[in-house]
Amino acid sequence: MDTSGFLGSFNKLLEWISRLAFLNLLWISFSLLGLIIFGFFPATVAMFAVARKWMLGNDEMSIFKTFWTAYKREFLKSNLLGAMIVAIGLILYIDFQFIQQATNPFVSVLNVPLFIITLIFISMMFYVIPIFVHYDMKISQVIKNSFFVMIMNPLSTFYMLIGSFGILFVLSYAPPICLLYSGNLLALFIMKPATNAFEKIDQKSQLFIQENI
Repeated sequence: MDTSGFLGSFNKLLEWISRLAFLNLLWISFSLLGLIIFGFFPATVAMFAVARKWMLGNDEMSIFKTFWTAYKREFLKSNLLGAMIVAIGLILYIDFQFIQQATNPFVSVLNVPLFIITLIFISMMFYVIPIFVHYDMKISQVIKNSFFVMIMNPLSTFYMLIGSFGILFVLSYAPPICLLYSGNLLALFIMKPATNAFEKIDQKSQLFIQENI
């Protein structure tokens, strides 16, 4: 038995466990630093920026430096994006409440289209922050392109939806673990298929450009 190989793999595992825990602590700490309201979205964007670096094979970079740089650089822009997301979410919530409390039976028919719109909105959210950290785009472009990427990758979107629900379901039975492993697991789980989707789209774009030169 090759004990050196086993120890090397074990040390690598411990290294990644500590990296993930450190990233999650940064996410929670910097969310609190911005009083949650102003810190949550910059911290989430910074966490996804680190996850993106890992997905692209750069696992030796400074986690804190990468996180802090993204947090500072995208503080205002990410909060503007967050305000848009929260506003849309509130509108959908108010619409649902209105339909539930309406006495007119014809209003209940709106439940189905509103549910479909909400599902589309949730599915788009899986791509919003990955697009935000992967491309240099205006907020309106981020929202618009998240819709198109979601439509073009139905299997990846379904995978993200089911997998994210599964992670949240498991974590709900072990709340203390959320301190070290929660947002980081979701970031990695979402960023991997999102990065693959971006690579496919970029390849198709390059082929289209070459065929039309």
